[in-house]
Amino acid sequence: MEKMWSGRFTQDASTLLEKFNASIMFDQKLYREDIEGSIAHAKMLAHQGILTFDEAHLIETGMAQVLQEIEAGVFEWKIGDEDLHMAIEKRLTQIIGDAGKKLHTARSRNDQVALDFRRYVLRKNHEIADQIKALMKVLLDISRDHTSTLLPGMTHLQHAQPINFAFHLLAYVSMFKRDCERFQSSAARNNISPIGCAALAGTPHNINREMTAKSLGFDSVSINCLDTVSDRDFALEILFNISTLMMHISRLAEEIILWSSYEFRFVELSDEYSTGSSIMPQKKNPDVPELLRGKTGRVFGNLMGLLTVMKGLPLAYNKDTQEDKEGVFDSVETAEISLEILREALKTMTIKPHNMEKACKLGHLSATDLADYLVEHCGVPFREAHHITGRAVARAEVLGIDLSDISYAELKAIDERIKEDVLGYLAIKHSMNARISQGGTAEVRTLEQILYFDHYLKDVQ
Repeated sequence: MEKMWSGRFTQDASTLLEKFNASIMFDQKLYREDIEGSIAHAKMLAHQGILTFDEAHLIETGMAQVLQEIEAGVFEWKIGDEDLHMAIEKRLTQIIGDAGKKLHTARSRNDQVALDFRRYVLRKNHEIADQIKALMKVLLDISRDHTSTLLPGMTHLQHAQPINFAFHLLAYVSMFKRDCERFQSSAARNNISPIGCAALAGTPHNINREMTAKSLGFDSVSINCLDTVSDRDFALEILFNISTLMMHISRLAEEIILWSSYEFRFVELSDEYSTGSSIMPQKKNPDVPELLRGKTGRVFGNLMGLLTVMKGLPLAYNKDTQEDKEGVFDSVETAEISLEILREALKTMTIKPHNMEKACKLGHLSATDLADYLVEHCGVPFREAHHITGRAVARAEVLGIDLSDISYAELKAIDERIKEDVLGYLAIKHSMNARISQGGTAEVRTLEQILYFDHYLKDVQ
């Protein structure tokens, strides 16, 4: 098969090279971006007098047919065409004749692929940000019902202080807000048009890059053509953003796995989003959060893969850069389905407040409150108060009770400065609501945080 670039060659490419060299099996995902970019390029060429307006119109009409064929599933993607750019241009020329051969004037596949891939990544930045906002909304809806549901807050996976369940979920809402902002920031920073850079040094044709950029929705054109055709920072950024997003999803998934176990029984996943065992009929496995946790490693690998490809490339374009797309496509698709299924799993999950509150009676969660009480009401220095509280915890352990259930007589025997009103301070709910500093777990502060995130989601719509 004769290639569009084969004029300099006297032998045909081997079949093995065609298979090894081609990207058409995966880069066909960019067909819409490629067609839109070509139409904008043709209109600009006509405006500049490089093509006639009739030729530009023919190209636009032919491209509409190519788009219809692709979306109808009748377009033939042939490995011999190498990539989607060649395949689409070849089919266009078959439809409209010689006018199709003029489309590639003043451009190269180098700036063409940079355009297509950049526009795909920019679009996905916005779409993933929207999905994250939808996930935040689900978590906020759950949080509204659980601002007074007690939950053991943990450090080192050990019971530490009582919090409310909404407060815990809002920690993830905070993470996802940062994720959303990262995708939005990347989209704004990389909204720069590469088309018109040609192979690496620009073109001698009298083109208008600003016109093409504006018609395709870019904020501006790139400054340096040499950088532009070899730049894949925008792809690395979305891979990093997805990796950070999936790391946050994985942390939440790990907690859901723990919470749904018999040791915790804080939540139960619906049957719709659980699986069974092939041998143990009693099992209900949390496969959704486990897969979310597992897929995180996959997107980390895609980020490291492209970083490794890019680290030693001289300027400008090199064929190595063809390896940029599959990892991005895979990470994008992984993020999209992960966000969708996590939302549905959370919406259908049963929450068990009784078991959460019961767990708050394990681990002496109000110990810090006793130390704070000694400092504030008895004038005891904190280090001494810490020591007295440790003795009280030890006594509760001997008695086989939680510190929140210890009697005033037992506390008085440990230190005479302790007053009887201490028992109110040791109540688990009081302990949770006592943490009223800004950003704290007290119900009033939790409600403030819900309101803050409600306003954020409303403002970024």
